[in-house]
Amino acid sequence: MNGDSHQHKRTWWKEALIYQIYPSSFYDSNGDGLGDIPGIISKLDYLKELGVDAIWLNPHYSSPQCDMGYDISDYRDIYPPYGTLDDCFKFIEECHKRDIKVLFDLVINHCSDEHKWFKESRSSLDNPKRNWFMWRKPKGFTDDGKPIPPNNWRAAFGGSVWEWDEGTQEYYLHLFAVGQPDFNWEEEEVRKALYEEAITFWLERGVDGFRIDTCNIYSKNLDFPDAPVLDPSATYQRSDTLWTNGPRLMEFLKEMNKETFSKYDAVAIGEWPNTPDITKVLEVVSAEAKVVDMVFQFDHVCMDFGKVYRFWPREWKLSEFKGYIDQYQKVVDKTDGWQTTYLENHDQARSVSRYCSDAPEYRVNSGKLLCIFLMSMTGSTFVYQGQEIGTINLPMSIGREEYLDCETTGFWKDMDDYYPNDEEAHEKGRRGAQLNARDHGRFPVQWDSSRNGGFTTAEKPWMIANPAYTEINVAAQIDDPNSVLSFYKKMIKFRKEKKDLMIYGSFRLLDLENDQTMIYIKEHGDSQAVIVLNFTKEQVAFKLPAELKGEAKLAISNYKNSSLETLEAYEGRVYLVNA
Repeated sequence: MNGDSHQHKRTWWKEALIYQIYPSSFYDSNGDGLGDIPGIISKLDYLKELGVDAIWLNPHYSSPQCDMGYDISDYRDIYPPYGTLDDCFKFIEECHKRDIKVLFDLVINHCSDEHKWFKESRSSLDNPKRNWFMWRKPKGFTDDGKPIPPNNWRAAFGGSVWEWDEGTQEYYLHLFAVGQPDFNWEEEEVRKALYEEAITFWLERGVDGFRIDTCNIYSKNLDFPDAPVLDPSATYQRSDTLWTNGPRLMEFLKEMNKETFSKYDAVAIGEWPNTPDITKVLEVVSAEAKVVDMVFQFDHVCMDFGKVYRFWPREWKLSEFKGYIDQYQKVVDKTDGWQTTYLENHDQARSVSRYCSDAPEYRVNSGKLLCIFLMSMTGSTFVYQGQEIGTINLPMSIGREEYLDCETTGFWKDMDDYYPNDEEAHEKGRRGAQLNARDHGRFPVQWDSSRNGGFTTAEKPWMIANPAYTEINVAAQIDDPNSVLSFYKKMIKFRKEKKDLMIYGSFRLLDLENDQTMIYIKEHGDSQAVIVLNFTKEQVAFKLPAELKGEAKLAISNYKNSSLETLEAYEGRVYLVNA
């Protein structure tokens, strides 16, 4: 590795505020209850005013929608309710007119079982595309003649990762939903077809880069060993650590970069779970390595997940969160690597509800505190739709039937199958779903206080609107100088004005073990910033760090009056020294 934290090569994607859009839930332009691409285009000026430099658009391709578009049946066409190919090209054009870059979601670990390639593959044992997917014979048969899957892996959305195909009498691998068969990346022909079909096609049409879905699971351990038994009540066991970082992964990713991204100077952002070792992450995001430009790590957004099931939540401490952030920041300190900063996306619940408090008296300052945190991290910043207005989770009163995500419904099925009479397990699951189900990132954006938050003129949107839309919405905040939205605009502007410190500065965490406050120093040359965050509803004692290079001046606060000796509930501040 070369360089240091002050000498990173400066590029647009390092300095960009990247805003993520989930198309089904952003804005419905035609009153059918589902968001669409023309609806997104109609809100581009709002995003430009917010300070957005790039948009990451979740999958909008042709799809049966078994996993909200992450099951793609045609990489070169659009899901009809979202619009047409021409609408998509217009979206790219309108973004570029406003100097907003466009990032698409690249989903090539798997496709839909409706994709023509998979239909060919499953048609016969000797079809030329048979080896394009992962087919295996059964481990054996039960006494009554039923096939036994090759191993005990539990799929991400419940059940086995293996689905029996009656026609050819073999199983195919699907690490996610049954309708998402995994490609066989061992086949060079498959890789080349994906590069052409899913990547080059869109780069030729002006896309500026990709967020790469599940990109550290392309290479599989081909012996498919059984997973350790964590839940003796369950037939299939959690196995995600056995899917990731396989033997040929780096080879595949370097090849993909060489054949696609580097030819177009496109940014590549990888999804990178199950890799707590920072040295392993550095091997991937080093500029010299030419693998990907940055990755999303997961530790800090999985802290409250249960070890067996996501929805059996566990308690976490601020010191744990701080430890993860400290590690992530080491990826960019005195290296040629780069990092992402995020708290929300389509796979996560709302950060105000998870990391701070969504109680009415605290939620505004909680949203602002988390904004200060996001905008003061070294690396590229990602904001998810609705985060900029302090959107909160659905309330506990929302019934189980309103949770539509296949991961949530898969969990409920497991509970019904494995714990049919265990009310404690079910109650724990209900609490966990209310805390961190993916559904909380997927309900419609709250544009105003009219019916369904102004998202659609339809009587009923595709997914329930959050009842909080009457109070938390864009229209109520856009002209309010004290709103979360106005604070985001202010912090985004501040981050860009002070980019040497905020975007490229070195990071030094103070007092790791403190479970109430998070305090860190950012440095660039003689300039310093001190960021002070109180993650509790208590008033706590505070004093500025001793190791400052001059007088600290208060630059940002989410309170009108700040005391030098105490921090109020969920108070956040930025002090500047020589800056």
